[in-house]
Amino acid sequence: MGTGGLVGWWHRSTPEARILGVGGTILLLDHLTKLVIVLTLRLGDHWPVLPGFLHIVHWGNTGSAWSMFHGNNTALAAVAMVAVGALWYWRAHFEAHRPVGQLALGLLFGGTIGNLIDRLIPSRRHVVDFLYFHLHPRGGGEAGFPAFNVADVAICTGVGLMLLLGFMMHETVPAPTTKPASAAPADGGAPGVPTGKSAE
Repeated sequence: MGTGGLVGWWHRSTPEARILGVGGTILLLDHLTKLVIVLTLRLGDHWPVLPGFLHIVHWGNTGSAWSMFHGNNTALAAVAMVAVGALWYWRAHFEAHRPVGQLALGLLFGGTIGNLIDRLIPSRRHVVDFLYFHLHPRGGGEAGFPAFNVADVAICTGVGLMLLLGFMMHETVPAPTTKPASAAPADGGAPGVPTGKSAE
């Protein structure tokens, strides 16, 4: 499907179809890239694409983002399932009627489900991370950004779009205005209506 076909599909589709379409695309891309890693690198191996900056690795993460809550794979899988269900049920509260909201929700669904499937595969039980950026400071050692995958990129982008959309919506809400009250004439008559009194 070319660019024109994608644009046409987007305009013809319902909001739910757009969310599912984006989510399905992310899910497919995420697991295709993970499959390549699993088939070409053993767990723990790495391949220096740009030595001193970017390595393709095969690391298993049983924690959440940035390897926090390490060793809690089952609990995090349960949290992810609840989050997916809640996000779909309350999607109307996350600007699901707007194209940017639909894109953000699709990214969140695709990324969350992509990592959730990793956690549920019996032979794996961990999230496959494979992109590792790092630097070697002059003082020695290694300063590395936590390894991540396509699903992580989708989740972070989706959250960023949600925050941006919320900020933009807040900025465009007009401030309430108060209509100034018309001053009553000193002699008690209606404004602009002659009272019948003549100047003496």
